Amino acid sequence: MVNLEDLYRILRTGHVQAQGIVDTVPVPLLVLDSALCIQSANRAFFRTFKVERYETIGKHIYELGDGQWDIPELRRLLTEVIPKTTAVIDYKVEHDFPGIGQRTMLVTARTVFSPDDVSTTMLLSFADATERTRREAEVEVLFGELRHRMKNLLGLVRALANQTKAEGVSGEEYRDAFLGRLTAIVDANEQGFIGGGDGSLEALVLRTLEPFAVSSDAIEIDRGPPVHLNAKQLMSLGLALHELAMNALKYGALSKAGGQVHVRWVIEQGDDRLLRLTWSESGGPGVAPPVSTGYGTQLIQYAVAYDLGGKVEPSYATTGLNVEMAIPLAGTRQQRLKAGGKDGPDRGR
Repeated sequence: MVNLEDLYRILRTGHVQAQGIVDTVPVPLLVLDSALCIQSANRAFFRTFKVERYETIGKHIYELGDGQWDIPELRRLLTEVIPKTTAVIDYKVEHDFPGIGQRTMLVTARTVFSPDDVSTTMLLSFADATERTRREAEVEVLFGELRHRMKNLLGLVRALANQTKAEGVSGEEYRDAFLGRLTAIVDANEQGFIGGGDGSLEALVLRTLEPFAVSSDAIEIDRGPPVHLNAKQLMSLGLALHELAMNALKYGALSKAGGQVHVRWVIEQGDDRLLRLTWSESGGPGVAPPVSTGYGTQLIQYAVAYDLGGKVEPSYATTGLNVEMAIPLAGTRQQRLKAGGKDGPDRGR
C-alpha cells in the first residue's frame, strides 16, 4: 500500500498518475490541476463522502457538494499553494456534509511539480477528525470541571481554616475541629468523583454519620427514595450534616448515653422537585434557642440556604433539636431566588 509520502515522491519524479496508485491510499484524495479543477479522486474519497465519479471529476473544488469547500480562508490558502510552493496542513473544516452529516475534516494540500516544471498539480488529502475533536472537547470540559472543583475546594479549605474557632481553644481542639470539617468535604468530594460527578444521598448520609455512631442505635436512618446529588450538592450537604453531627456529639443527643439522632428524607413532587431532609434529636440535654449565631450555624446556613438555594428551619423542642432542610434538586425557581432560611442550630460553638 502506498502512503502519502510515497505518492508525492512518485508524482514528483515523473511516474504516470495511474488511478491504481491513487486508489491504494486509504485516506480520501483529490488531484487538482492549476485551476483547482478535479482531475482524479480515489476510492476512499467516493466512499467517505458518498459521491459518484460524475459528481466529482471535472468539477471545481468549490462546486463540490453544497459548496462546503468554498470557504474564503481555505480559498486564499489553496490559491497560494501553487505560486508560492507552500502547503496547507490540517486546515479544519466543520460542516454538515451532504450524505454523511456533521463532520470535522482536516484538509492538507501540497503541490506536485511535473518533470517539465511548467504544469502543476495539487494533491488534497482529507482526514476525518470528528471523533478526535469530540474527545478533545470532552477532555477539555473534564479538565475545566476539575479546575473549577479544585479552585472551590481550596477556597473552602481556606475559609474553614480562617473561620474555625481558635480563641480560647487548645491546638489539639482546633486541629480536631478543622480536620473533622475537612474530612467531611473530602469524603463528599470523593463520592462525587466516584459517581462521575453525581452521588447517592443515602451513601452520603451513611458515610458522613458513621464516625459519630457512639453506639449501635445512636443514629437511625430512615431511608427515603433514591436521590442523586451533583458534586456541589454533595459537598455542601455533607458539610451541613457533619456540623449537625459534631454539634450533637458535643452538646446534643450524642453527648449523652441513650441519646439518638433520627435522619429521614422525602421528595416533594410538583413544579419544583424538593428534597426535604429532617434531622431529629432525642434523649439528650435540653435545648433552647441560641442567644448568638456561631460559626456552626453560619456554615450550615451558607451550605444549604445560600450555596444550594434551600432553606434551613430549626426548632428547639424539649425533647431535642429538630432541623428541617428543604433543598431544590434541579434548576428550579428556589435556586434562582436563593431563598434564605432561619438561623441553623447553635449551642455556643
